[in-house]
Amino acid sequence: MTQNWVLRIEEICITCGHYCCYEPCPPICEDRYNYLIKNGVSTDSFEFEGYRRLKVKKNNECILFHNGKCSIHAVKPETCRAGPFTFDIKGDKIEFFLKHESICPIVRVLKEIPEAYKQQYLRAIENISNLVSHLKENELEAIHQIDEPLTEKVAEIPRRRNGTV
Repeated sequence: MTQNWVLRIEEICITCGHYCCYEPCPPICEDRYNYLIKNGVSTDSFEFEGYRRLKVKKNNECILFHNGKCSIHAVKPETCRAGPFTFDIKGDKIEFFLKHESICPIVRVLKEIPEAYKQQYLRAIENISNLVSHLKENELEAIHQIDEPLTEKVAEIPRRRNGTV
């Protein structure tokens, strides 16, 4: 059963039009930055606009999106790994949101198959919690300013700070 939904999600991801790779600007903490550099990503791929993030090309695609796919899929940023979940910070809580199916067609599979939802949700919690715990307050504030329409809040958890809850 697991294999079937994993294959469905992969097929959807390959054929969806890669909406998540347009104007993504995923936040990159220092640890992930060093990891990406170590894995061959050029320092020229990054910019700082309130927080460190990947650049976008003139056509608004992620700078690391080539030939219809992510060129760093195996080492991609935490928010990319967490998709179609996203987040916001509210006080000492991390709020988790699920994008609408109109933005990410994988959402349909997640809603149809509880095990798929659970696995991706847990991956999102892990990746986003790690990211948030390694970003500076001013970076989190800049990220907070980004409007994320077409999402629904699905959870909130206590925020870890420097490895603690």
